[in-house]
Amino acid sequence: MAGFELMIIEGIAQPVDLKKRSDIHYARKIWHMSGVFTMFLAYVYLPPAVSMTILVVSWCLFVPFDFLRQRNPALNDWAVHAFKPIMRQSEVKRLAGTTFLLSGVLLVDILFPRPVVALTLLFLAFADPIASYFGILYGKDKIFGHKSIQGFMAAFFVCAAVTFFFLLYHNYLMDRLIVVSLFAGLVGAFAELIPIGKLDDNLTLPVMSAIGLTILFYFFGFFANVG
Repeated sequence: MAGFELMIIEGIAQPVDLKKRSDIHYARKIWHMSGVFTMFLAYVYLPPAVSMTILVVSWCLFVPFDFLRQRNPALNDWAVHAFKPIMRQSEVKRLAGTTFLLSGVLLVDILFPRPVVALTLLFLAFADPIASYFGILYGKDKIFGHKSIQGFMAAFFVCAAVTFFFLLYHNYLMDRLIVVSLFAGLVGAFAELIPIGKLDDNLTLPVMSAIGLTILFYFFGFFANVG
């Protein structure tokens, strides 16, 4: 069921229907998957300096605006109405998930090797929304808060499959392809599952995935093989 917020416009209460985290928010999931996958394509196919510039500019345009709207009711009202199809009820008075997503991706892009960043972007694009979808529909066995075993398993299969095809496409670790893919599936699933304080999972998922993948790839000699 959609959330219900009252926005004050010139002293008059105006109704705004917004989705809650417990709703299957199709528009937001499509926006998330297409947006992050576009970031992946830019990262892989554009020169590193160009893709980094685009990411930094995007961060500089959105994140300060997101902070500013929290202090400016009129700007916040405009933002809620403008981004209504992809905005959650909880984001009216708090920072949007996009702020955490852009921050997480920027941090990962700066700190980690390119193959790890590329695979992390694929985890972020598909594992998070798909795990959420299955968790909302079928998540009867809760683990942490709204997180469920069903959502965890969905994230595991998505991350394992993504890793398998990513390594296969690049001809990486072919002698250990299935084993590495299964372990990477666990890395992505646990990164999606485990809460870190009150941090948004759009931030924790890419950071924890990148850390886990780096450790995993070092253990299996990935970086020695790819130079």
